[in-house]
Amino acid sequence: MMSSRNRNNLPNNLAQLQNLIKRDPESYREEFLQQWRHFQSNLEIFKLDPSKPSEVVSDISMFIAQVGGCYEAEITSFPIDVVNLLAHHYSVMCPELRMTMCKALMLLRNKNLVSPLEVLELFFKLLRAKDKLLRKTLYSHIVTDVKNINAKHKNNKVNTVLQNYMFSMLNESHSIAAKTSLDIMIELYRRNVWNDVKTVNVIVTACYSKITKVMVAALKFFLGSDTPEEAKDSDSESEDEELKAKKLMTASQVSKKTGKKARKLEKALSLLRKSKMKQKPVSFNFSAIHLINDPQGFAEKLFKQVEHSADRFEVKLMVLNLIARLVGLHELILLNYYPFLQRFLQPHQREVTKLLMFAAQSAHEMVPPDAIEPVLMTIANNFVSERNSNEVMAVGLNGIREICSRCPLAMTPDLLQDLVQYKNAKNKTVMMAARSLMQLYRNVDPTLLHKKDRGKPVESPSTAVSKNMKKEFAAVDAPSFVPGADLLIDHVNVDDDEDIKEGSRDEWLTDEDDRDSDGSGEWIDVSHSEDDHDNVNDDKEDSEKEHDNIEGDKKKAEMVSLTRILTDEDFKKIQEKSITKQMDGKSRKRKSTTLGSQHRERDELVDLSNIENVHKKMRHDKESRLATVLAGREGREKFSKPKSKRQNENASTTNKEKLKHKPFMMISHSSKSRAKGKKSFREKQVALRDALLKREGRGRNNKKK
Repeated sequence: MMSSRNRNNLPNNLAQLQNLIKRDPESYREEFLQQWRHFQSNLEIFKLDPSKPSEVVSDISMFIAQVGGCYEAEITSFPIDVVNLLAHHYSVMCPELRMTMCKALMLLRNKNLVSPLEVLELFFKLLRAKDKLLRKTLYSHIVTDVKNINAKHKNNKVNTVLQNYMFSMLNESHSIAAKTSLDIMIELYRRNVWNDVKTVNVIVTACYSKITKVMVAALKFFLGSDTPEEAKDSDSESEDEELKAKKLMTASQVSKKTGKKARKLEKALSLLRKSKMKQKPVSFNFSAIHLINDPQGFAEKLFKQVEHSADRFEVKLMVLNLIARLVGLHELILLNYYPFLQRFLQPHQREVTKLLMFAAQSAHEMVPPDAIEPVLMTIANNFVSERNSNEVMAVGLNGIREICSRCPLAMTPDLLQDLVQYKNAKNKTVMMAARSLMQLYRNVDPTLLHKKDRGKPVESPSTAVSKNMKKEFAAVDAPSFVPGADLLIDHVNVDDDEDIKEGSRDEWLTDEDDRDSDGSGEWIDVSHSEDDHDNVNDDKEDSEKEHDNIEGDKKKAEMVSLTRILTDEDFKKIQEKSITKQMDGKSRKRKSTTLGSQHRERDELVDLSNIENVHKKMRHDKESRLATVLAGREGREKFSKPKSKRQNENASTTNKEKLKHKPFMMISHSSKSRAKGKKSFREKQVALRDALLKREGRGRNNKKK
């Protein structure tokens, strides 16, 4: 038992009293009630001047919050008093006391002694306080508390009230509170707590905010570029630790077993188990854009906003990027967007590759080709010109290719044929970009190309003609089978199907060099010999057989698609068999695609690297030559003329070497004599002329005498 002397000292030692109460609450009820009355009296005094700090109120508040779970009936008014105090005086309170009162409420909330709505609404209000540490603490608690509320099941009542409250905060003029509330909603969406349609459409309204920070945060959310750097660093560190653990396990299998190594191995195994138990955050993969209620209205408002915006160029880029994604993913019609974007498509424009990516992202098959065609002409005129550098030309060609891959009808035959001429450019970057554009239209619409650029058909003539027909605007091509389903025919009983035929699938290949044409793109009649006539008949029979085989494969794919549900294992088998078929070189001279591969969906977003796909620099430019020279000098002596070595090291020096050490006056006369013998042919002519003139003058003088 505690002595009376020590018991009398408990009111002054709250830490000891807290420990004792948690052990035996009933024995120390009187001491707690004494502290409770002391808190109420000091609280009334504090309300008279809330701007002054009060250490007594701070200490007793934390004490009551710690042991309040033992006396719930006695402290029913404590949460209400603290909430009212903070709600009315938070702007003038001492920061330390305000933080302590908030932490006391957090303790009560964790013990479920106060309703979540009372605390969370107060904390949202406290986000207006000019205290960065307090806002950071409140942010962490709100996210964690809402996550715990929805851990077992969705608490729609609490979620609805909080979402409405946060929606009202986004419309406030206080920038810090609006930005923090938006960050909370984004974080809850990432943690799959508030990943519903309402949350996404509340964040949509933040994109219209007059506060730039709020608008940028909302734009980053929809663009998917706001992944915290800390998470990336932690993921990389955990991967490194997991790799080290695996190496340690491998080494333990071949090294000598010791106690120290056994402990390290056990630690490595536990680390691996923990890493497997960790759940990686689910990537939303731009699903927020798909949850927008009115994407057409959203895109139109954003475009109207950016037209009259005075924000920085980086902010305008983000808005243009979001508009492009909305138009591309939802296949919207926003015709004014393309002329606006067309003004920025200049080689000297800052971030021009991103602008080209926006143009490609906003193109789709439902846009009228007349709206995209001026964009292609602008890129061709400003980028694909010999007055520009090779990198600029390549970027322009890549941008045109990406736009045409999504809206192929926007290309005209004349423009395409002019651009394809760069396939023979000396620069590899330009050449590869032009050939990629040519290859795109070989698969989409070869009729736009010159006959010599169309390549070799890989299917039967009838199939090729039907495939290469120009697709009409807004036409829908719905497949009737799963691509590659015919490869699963071994796993389906087809004995009863008489229409399915087995046979080899030799491709119909022709050599474009052996084709006879008049240069105008039309076939002309050429006489054949009897052997040639037989070969033509054989080719025709092979093509007909090939056509029958393709039709049979199509029937197989349709039957498999209609009679069974394909699982993940089936798709893996399709992938494996298609790779095996492509790698089989015995019966195929050329790789072919799986049946129905033209129906595969394209990627949702345009990759910027596809436009910036500039090949490595020329091997013999100045920088590469200088780097090669410097690399060759490493580990080598300083460059100098190699000294000739004598056969006998003890032999005397030569006369030529002795001349180097003689005084100049001793050898000057010999150098003059050697210089005479080194006269050029012109100097000898002049000297001979002067000598003859001098001799002739002397002869005349002698005759006069």
